[in-house]
Amino acid sequence: MKGRVDENYINALNYLKLVVKETLRLHPPAPLLLPRECGQACEINGYKIPIKSKVIVNAWAIARDPNYWTEPERFYPERFIDSDIDYKGGNFEYIPFGAGRRICPGSSFGLRNIELALAMLLYHFDWMLPSGTRSEKLDMTEEFGVTVRRKDDLLLFPVVYHPLNVT
Repeated sequence: MKGRVDENYINALNYLKLVVKETLRLHPPAPLLLPRECGQACEINGYKIPIKSKVIVNAWAIARDPNYWTEPERFYPERFIDSDIDYKGGNFEYIPFGAGRRICPGSSFGLRNIELALAMLLYHFDWMLPSGTRSEKLDMTEEFGVTVRRKDDLLLFPVVYHPLNVT
């Protein structure tokens, strides 16, 4: 069916992929990666880490580090245009799913499902804020826990989109 969004068309939705990538940068699924045990004594940025130390990587802080990102707190999907940075853990400034041998085994599956679900929601609905609410006034404060989420839920109303049948 012409104009239908499904998994066959996801690769053509380049801007959607940029939005998902930027969203995962600002809001990684697990802001603190699972603990690792240091296999040998080492030194990182002047910090001595003894063997057998438990190390927790803060993916959330890395993704907002101004040494790696211009305007790190800004949602700017275009930062990934012509960038070879991906979620597979080869670029340590961007590790929403971890890196190396311990990367999340479901990352590819999860990413494809995020992209498909978002594409379907955007295709089938227009979205409205409650009456009187302006997007500029939304409180984007985050709440920290095992995951990072908005402090206050975002309330949106779906409006069914009926595409014109053009033949």
